[in-house]
Amino acid sequence: MGFSPRTETLLTHAAAICTDRGAKLTDLRRQVLGLILDSGQPTGAYDLLNQLKTTRQGAAPPTVYRALDFLLEQGLIHRLERLSAFVGCVGHDEGEHAAQFLICRSCGKVIEIEDHALSHALQEAARRVGFTVGSATVQAEGQCAACARAAAPVAADLPKPA
Repeated sequence: MGFSPRTETLLTHAAAICTDRGAKLTDLRRQVLGLILDSGQPTGAYDLLNQLKTTRQGAAPPTVYRALDFLLEQGLIHRLERLSAFVGCVGHDEGEHAAQFLICRSCGKVIEIEDHALSHALQEAARRVGFTVGSATVQAEGQCAACARAAAPVAADLPKPA
């Protein structure tokens, strides 16, 4: 299974991250990560399974879930609870990081941002009530810029004032 040049570069980087941590990015794990990275949109476990079955006859749900668990543990993907799907995150060598996701209700596009001020505000709010945040993934739903532009009425289409 061939991946895009960008994905191949990220997979090489992911393998190096795993090696540095004493973990192994097996062929199956690499393939699952490659499918997620090449997708360009959040990908569900059963979508991954269906894609894997084209090259791995014995692929079954536990196969995919074990690979996803490993990739999550290594910080190479994020799980978007709201969508029951996964997105790649290979660019952060330090593992877990402050991640927030903006999910467009119109087109389904997901944008990952890393706003440390937002993370700090959450930590502070939790501290004020005696809570310690171990990890947090913020998921906000709304409308992306492209969908907002597409939905905006054109000035020529607006009714003229009386």
